[in-house]
Amino acid sequence: MKIEEILIDSKEYPEKLKKIYDPPLKLYILGNKELLQQKGVAIVGARKATQYGRKLAYRISKELTENGINIISGLAIGIDTCAHLGAIQAQSNSQSAMRQKISNIGKTIAVLGSGINSIYPKENIELARKIIKSGGCIISEYPSDAKPEKLHFPQRNRIISALSDGVLVVEASKTSGALITAEFALEQGKEIFAVPGDITREQSEGCNELIKDGAILITSSQEILDTIN
Repeated sequence: MKIEEILIDSKEYPEKLKKIYDPPLKLYILGNKELLQQKGVAIVGARKATQYGRKLAYRISKELTENGINIISGLAIGIDTCAHLGAIQAQSNSQSAMRQKISNIGKTIAVLGSGINSIYPKENIELARKIIKSGGCIISEYPSDAKPEKLHFPQRNRIISALSDGVLVVEASKTSGALITAEFALEQGKEIFAVPGDITREQSEGCNELIKDGAILITSSQEILDTIN
């Protein structure tokens, strides 16, 4: 499969992305680019996720995907990985002809902080292959062979939020990059959802603060569906 390049003045360039401050002038895309125009929810969170956080990210992602919502995340370890895997599992479960007839299954989109030929982290190279195989896509604003740089990751978060109709933060410390995604979502006028967590855990501090500041407290995927639909 070939990496495609889409310029900002192209009809294929995502309309949601055109509306933000500082949109990428070019996107590099591998996989199903039509997903970029469809309804989606971003699921982001801690790299050092707890079992609670990983389980919830996977479950909510799977349930949203089963209801036709695409899942957008950043291919990082932790919550991002579980979000992608939940969507892939929903796709796998949908392969029977009967299931395909009754449900429009969503897919997953990974937004990179590196070029598509330089997947980071390396532990998720196989996950990236599974995303493409399941009908999803991988995108980046960086040239295909660009190496991951520290500043790339906060930058890519504006794309994650822009492509979504809402951002769900599952777990996050007070310094988590997931909170940067939530800040971009707020600037872009997107819904912000957060999963409440154990007040004694560092991984819950960011989510609990988001809820205090007005994020929608989420205990089920249905609450997200009710809001964005």
